[in-house]
Amino acid sequence: MEVSTSLDAGITLTVLLGLLILLVLGKVSPSGGIMGAAIVLLLTQVITPEEAFAGFSNAAVATIAALYIVAYVVQRTGLLDTAVARMLSTDERKPGTLLRLLAPVAAASAFLNNTPIVAATAPAVFTRASRRGLPPSRYLMPLSYATILGGVVTTIGTSTNLVVSGLLEQRGLPPFGLFTMTPIGLPLAVTGIMLLIATAPRLLPDRAPPGSGLVQLPRQYSASFVVRAGGELDGARVADAGLRRLPAGFLAAVERGHSVQVATGRDVLRGEDVVTFVGEGTQLAALLDHPGLDAIERRHLPDFAPGAGQLVEAVVGAESPLVGRTLADVGFRGRYAAAVLAIHRDGRPVEGKLGTVPLRPGDALLVLSDTEFAGRWAERDDFAVLAPLGAAAAPTDTRRSRIAAVVVGVMVAAAAAGVVPILEASLTAVLLLVLTRTVSVTEARDAVDLDVLLVVAGSFALGAAMDRSGLAEQVADLTSAAALLGGRSGGVIAVVIATMLLTEPLSNAAAAALMLPVALNIAAQLDGDPIVFAAGVAIASSASFLTPIGYQTNTMVYGLGGYRFWDYARLGIPLTVLSLAVVSSGVLLLAW
Repeated sequence: MEVSTSLDAGITLTVLLGLLILLVLGKVSPSGGIMGAAIVLLLTQVITPEEAFAGFSNAAVATIAALYIVAYVVQRTGLLDTAVARMLSTDERKPGTLLRLLAPVAAASAFLNNTPIVAATAPAVFTRASRRGLPPSRYLMPLSYATILGGVVTTIGTSTNLVVSGLLEQRGLPPFGLFTMTPIGLPLAVTGIMLLIATAPRLLPDRAPPGSGLVQLPRQYSASFVVRAGGELDGARVADAGLRRLPAGFLAAVERGHSVQVATGRDVLRGEDVVTFVGEGTQLAALLDHPGLDAIERRHLPDFAPGAGQLVEAVVGAESPLVGRTLADVGFRGRYAAAVLAIHRDGRPVEGKLGTVPLRPGDALLVLSDTEFAGRWAERDDFAVLAPLGAAAAPTDTRRSRIAAVVVGVMVAAAAAGVVPILEASLTAVLLLVLTRTVSVTEARDAVDLDVLLVVAGSFALGAAMDRSGLAEQVADLTSAAALLGGRSGGVIAVVIATMLLTEPLSNAAAAALMLPVALNIAAQLDGDPIVFAAGVAIASSASFLTPIGYQTNTMVYGLGGYRFWDYARLGIPLTVLSLAVVSSGVLLLAW
């Protein structure tokens, strides 16, 4: 029996290390990798079929699905758009602006899934900052971090908390109540927001184009247009046409035949010249309506008449089928009925032939599309964020927004008072939203992120393998031995650090599922409260501030803010140190 257990532990460790490597290298998606690992553990008989698929019948999965629908309704009724307009002052340079933005967003994230919150607020923040000539990079990363901090305040704030609660219940322990995590999560959220307000203006660079005397732009794109033969620019001097220096861009080059030259004000344009502009997306959107210019990609979209369509900034999501493939590979024009004019990556425009560039998570695409593009793809995994340029905010649906506000309020109040469990409260909220026609059945179905549910369900299988194989107990013994000199403090800090390190390459749910058995074993060895240890693991697994790929909301603002990879560590290291201190202290104070 001991040999079998050792063999199972070895298989489990090998599978988990393989999963970690594949995720770090970007060879598999989190949902595909975790479900694949669960199947391998099943086939090698480390876990039983019941353990492999127990996650699908766990209350946490149904609760997460219901909360996605609730958050979708709040987003689609326009409540968040209205809130963002009120959060940002008329002068975004005022010191209190970040507080007015981050505090309400964190509060909302405590009761709604943070992914839809960022999806709804990030484009609004981006647009408002851009119109005032301010880099959105000042606000978007703090926005993502604030939703993460808010999500750890209550059990329904993020799916990771619900995963840990479900795992506890699976082990015969009481699940989290709505505010079980609050004694640790609330101090972290408050101090984290204060730290963001103090450090973000100093540590975050303004991602703007270099030199040229231009206004500070949120992001620099380059896009090419064709001078329309016989149009008003055919035969006009660049300076006379007003194209040399634009409000938020400039004419960079003129191509005629096989000759390319840097544009000057004295150049005379001819029909069929290809002119390349550099500037922000809103400036390029305005050029679409210039009577003498045609976007070079418009010729590939015969249904677009001159002046028709719009520009949309589309950020590639981590789960997108576009990741690792080129625009030519996916047949972008045919599949999306749209054309990519430019790609922005890691704070810079991508040069060269765009159709041959493999796409990465966080890439921002400047897309020429019809006016229905954002609506068609808003609920799909292809794009994490869609921000139409120059479009007015959608009007608030007063009737539906009032119903949504009442239903969400009642749901939170009922769960907080213990009238009904969180699962029943969230499912009742969805039922009421459907019955009042605030959301259709089709919309509700599409609002649920299937990849997240697969990650959550698969994480239960990984946790079961850790337990059943004895690997969790072995890791706990090693951790306890390493932390022996530090006593209780050493054990708690070791658990928190290990969880925070795992959550960067793995998904948050997977990191929590792997570390929970270890934490419970250490809690038993140190005679600590297992529920408090579990809350510490849940919060630590959400404390992902070091990379743009460690948490979905970080990826969503990566391209939109024009950030570079290491910008996250600049702002994230102080937050990570704070999280380690607050979570460890909280567990130590509450567990004994």
